[in-house]
Amino acid sequence: MRGWLLLGLVTVIVLAAAGVWNPWPGIWDRVNRSTPISEPDVVWQQRIGGTPKSVTIAGNTVIVEQRTRVEARSLATGVQLWDRKADWSAVAGGDGDPVVAVGKLLSKGYELLDPATGAVRRRDDDAVGVWTYRNLLLDARCVAATDCTLRAWDPRGTSPRWTAFLPGVSTGLFADNPGLLGTRRLTASRIDGGAAGPESVPPLLGFPVDGRVHVVDTATGRVLQDVEPGRDERLAVVGGRMLRIRAVSEDGACQFTLTAHDPTNGRQVWRRTGINLRTADSAGCAQREDPQGARNVLVGVGSNGREAVLDGYDGRLLQVNAEGERLIAVDDRYALVRSADRRSILARELGADRTRWTRPAGGKSGAALTPYAAVLTDEKPNRLVALDPRTGRELVVLRTSANALAVGPAGMIIGEGREIGYVRFGAGAAGPAQPPAGDSGAPGGPGPGSTGGAPDDDGGACGPKRELCPERGKDG
Repeated sequence: MRGWLLLGLVTVIVLAAAGVWNPWPGIWDRVNRSTPISEPDVVWQQRIGGTPKSVTIAGNTVIVEQRTRVEARSLATGVQLWDRKADWSAVAGGDGDPVVAVGKLLSKGYELLDPATGAVRRRDDDAVGVWTYRNLLLDARCVAATDCTLRAWDPRGTSPRWTAFLPGVSTGLFADNPGLLGTRRLTASRIDGGAAGPESVPPLLGFPVDGRVHVVDTATGRVLQDVEPGRDERLAVVGGRMLRIRAVSEDGACQFTLTAHDPTNGRQVWRRTGINLRTADSAGCAQREDPQGARNVLVGVGSNGREAVLDGYDGRLLQVNAEGERLIAVDDRYALVRSADRRSILARELGADRTRWTRPAGGKSGAALTPYAAVLTDEKPNRLVALDPRTGRELVVLRTSANALAVGPAGMIIGEGREIGYVRFGAGAAGPAQPPAGDSGAPGGPGPGSTGGAPDDDGGACGPKRELCPERGKDG
C-alpha cells in the first residue's frame, strides 16, 4: 500500500512539473476558502487585513478603511485595486464623481485619490479639517488659532467654489468630518452608522468655535450668524434654521422650549414647547447631546409620551406615533416604526399621514434608511433584509449574522470580522429606490429665508430642499 501511495505521489509531481496536470492550486484554494458569510451566497467574498473601520461604495469601487491603511476593491469582483498607508479616509462625491480623502492623524494636510486607480488628484499640505459630502468637500486652513479659512470644493474640482473666514475651527485631533452642530442619527445594531455613504451638504452648517456657533451658508460661503448660546440653551443648525433648545428644571422634570430662527436676520420663525429632543440627561437638565433626527427633520417626545417627527424648517409635525410605538429609523421621506405589540415594523410617509407598508418583525429588530434601501436586521434566526423604502418590496433577504456595512444603488456590502462580501439586489425587482431629488443638485437649494419651495398637494410647504414633496405621477 505504501508503495502504491508513493508511486501515485511521484506521478502527480511529475505531471505537475511537466505542466500536464497540477491539482495543488485547487486543493490549496479549497483549504484556504472562507466559510460563506451568508445564505444565499454573496457575489464575492474577500478576507482583508484587519477589521474595517468603515466601508463605502464609491462608484464602481469599494473603499475599505482600516486602522493604518486604506484600500480599494472592485465592486464587481472584490479584487484589490490599490492600497496605501493612511490613518483616516473619507469618501466625497456621488456615483459619477467620487473621490477619497486620506490623511494622517496629528498632521496637517490631506490627499484626494481617484477611487479606481489610487492616483492623487489633488494634494493639500496645510488643511486642519476636512468635511466630505455627496456634492461638496470642505476644508479649513488656519494660519493662527483664531484665523482660519473655510474653503468649498466640487468633489473633483481644482479651485475652490468659495472661501469664508472663521475665527478658529474645533477639529480636535485632525481627521475627517469633525463634529458640527446638527442632528444625531438613530442607530441600530449590525448596521454601520455610515452605511448610507456621504450625504448632500445641508443648506446651512453650524461650526462650534470657543463656545459660540458660526452659521455658514453652504451655497455662497456667507457667515450668516455668530451666536452664543444662553445658559440653559443648546444650539443646532437643522433644515436651514438655527434652533435654540432651552431646557430648565421645573417640578422635578426638564421643561423644553424649542425656537427656530431665520439665520439671515435672526428673527424667530416658529416655536414649540413640551417636546423633548433628548439633548439633556437626567441630572440638572444639562444638554450634552445634539438633537435626534436626520438631515432636515428632528425626532422628539411630546408631553404625552408619544414620539414625533418635526420639520426643522417650519416646525410642522410630520409624524406622531400612536401610544407604545417606537421610531427606529427616519430620514426626510419616511419613518420606520416598531408597532406597540413589537411584532411588526411599519413604514410611514412623512407629512402624508399614511402607512406605506407593514412587515412582520421581532422585538429586537433594527433598521436604517438609506437613499437606496431600507435595511432591517432580525435575530433568531439572524437575517439582513433590504427593502424598497417606498413600497416594501424585497430587494434581498439574507440568512446571516454579518453586519450591513455599505449600501449602494445596486447592492450592499456585508461583513463579519475580516470577511467582507457584496450582495446584489434582486434582478427580478423593478430597480431600487432612487435617492431624494436634492442629492444630485447644487448645495442648499433655496437660500435661507426662502418660503420653502412650491407647495405640495395639501397646500403645505415642502421644505427648503423639497425633500418632502410627493413624487408626481407615482402615487396618484
